[in-house]
Amino acid sequence: MADKTKKAPTKAKAAATAKHPPEGYFGEFGGRFVSELLIPALDELNAAWKKYSNDKKFQKELLGLYNDYAGRPSLLTYAANLSAKWGAQVYLKREDLLHTGSHKINNTLGQALLASKMKKKRIIAETGAGQHGVATATAAALMKIPAHVYMGSEDLRRQALNGFRMRLLGATVSGVGGEHGTLRDAVNEALRDWARNVDDTYYLIGSAIGPHPYPTIVRTFQSVIGREARAQILKATGKLPQAVFACVGGGSNALGMFYGFLKDTKVQLIGAEAGGRGLTPGNHSASLTAGKPGVLQGALTYIIQSADGQVQDVHSISAGLDYPGVGPEHAYLLQQKRTEYVAVRDKAALDAFQELAQEEGIIPALESAHAVAAAKNYISEMRKAGKKNPLILISLSGRGDKDVQEVERLLALPQESEQPEDSTPATQFSTAPVVKVVAAGE
Repeated sequence: MADKTKKAPTKAKAAATAKHPPEGYFGEFGGRFVSELLIPALDELNAAWKKYSNDKKFQKELLGLYNDYAGRPSLLTYAANLSAKWGAQVYLKREDLLHTGSHKINNTLGQALLASKMKKKRIIAETGAGQHGVATATAAALMKIPAHVYMGSEDLRRQALNGFRMRLLGATVSGVGGEHGTLRDAVNEALRDWARNVDDTYYLIGSAIGPHPYPTIVRTFQSVIGREARAQILKATGKLPQAVFACVGGGSNALGMFYGFLKDTKVQLIGAEAGGRGLTPGNHSASLTAGKPGVLQGALTYIIQSADGQVQDVHSISAGLDYPGVGPEHAYLLQQKRTEYVAVRDKAALDAFQELAQEEGIIPALESAHAVAAAKNYISEMRKAGKKNPLILISLSGRGDKDVQEVERLLALPQESEQPEDSTPATQFSTAPVVKVVAAGE
């Protein structure tokens, strides 16, 4: 009897832990897997976040920046021509119309304001497509804090205009990772910089990735997208959409959009990942569609890795989706079956890029074009199933000015032979590795 009495609390404690995971975790995903050198800085950031995220003066100051500087609320646009062509009611949430041209400004204004409250003397950031870099340089200039942005060399080639824009705004820009450097290399270099200069430097992460509390901070700043979109579409149509679409790289734009509809369980939330040339090693960036659990840059999430756990090279025509992992909250939401993810091929994204431009006079970012392509395919499948005229909402995370030259180059190339249709099985969560739980603040 004594043994049984001892075992009961253990089971109860385990059940409580499962129901209420440690701070910084989303179910089994998230956490802090970083050098001990960074733990004090993360604790300092977490304490500041808890203080200012609940501070009414901070919230009022940030709202003023959103409304009077960034241009919020962003518009909701009814895409009449696409709607008629596709046989649906298609609405676009226009983050592309914000200052700097994307949703990234929502996060950088919030974090730069936080950095100023923490009296940091320097801001560093990583960037893929350059939109986060431009938004960081913009916010840093506004706050009068020097900025240093790391960008993969290949991304800097593809997005040379954004590289110049950052320098024009006063930021130092470093190309990293050698000839083929991408977002992963930029994050790694930023983390090294932060470890060397941890006392006076604020690392302004651009997506809902990395160690706690970054995934929560970034998602919270981006959740303004979904809150606005939900109210706007109810006002425009009197009802909620059947499905909401957003592209997913690290996943901040998608989380921001999805958060407005999480409790509306009849609304499908669909993320569009980069299917690239096909779901074979080195040809895609679809972490949730074809990845496995693992630790990447400070968090346990789904990543693209080899059988022996090595992070693999990835590919996408979109520099902003060219990343071998995803934010841990996306992994959790998929595990809970609240969200769905599809892999969109390069060609489909290119076609959607052109179609939106020609039908609506809107040139989307290549990242956003993945979401447009996913929505088009969804509507086609609904029509085949006899479901007509669905109400669809798409997040246009950014504008395509940055991509025009690269798209022109790609369209001039000989068409690559496509791989057969993907037959990768759905992501399985029953084989997640056993890892030590490192709770935030420990």
